[in-house]
Amino acid sequence: MFHPEPRVRIWLYTKPADMRKSYNGLSILVRHHLHEDPLSGHLFVFVNRRKAQMKILYFESSGYCIWSKRLEQGQFNFRPGQDDKAQLDWAQLKLLLCGIQVQKSRQYKRYHLGQSP
Repeated sequence: MFHPEPRVRIWLYTKPADMRKSYNGLSILVRHHLHEDPLSGHLFVFVNRRKAQMKILYFESSGYCIWSKRLEQGQFNFRPGQDDKAQLDWAQLKLLLCGIQVQKSRQYKRYHLGQSP
C-alpha cells in the first residue's frame, strides 16, 4: 500500500473509466475531463463501470505510477455525482478501498495549518 503525503489532493473521477487505459490514457482523462494537471503529484482515482476495478494514477519525481486493485467479490461503493470529479481525503479513500460505506457521520471542527481563524 502506498501512503501519500499530507498535502496531496485525491480526486475521484465519478464516471466509469475504461480499465484498459494506462499512463497516457488516464493522464488524458485527468487533463481533459478532470481539468487538472496530471504532473501535479495529486492522486487521481478511476473505477470501472462494474465498480470492481480501481486504478490510481499519480506522478512522482521521475515518472508516472499506477496503483491498481481488482476485487474478487463486491464493489467499490461511491455515489456518482453531477460533476466529473469529487475530492476525497485520505480517510475517505481508505474507506472506499476497504468497502466501508458510512451512512451518517459528523466531522468535528479541527485546526488546519495555514487557515486563518
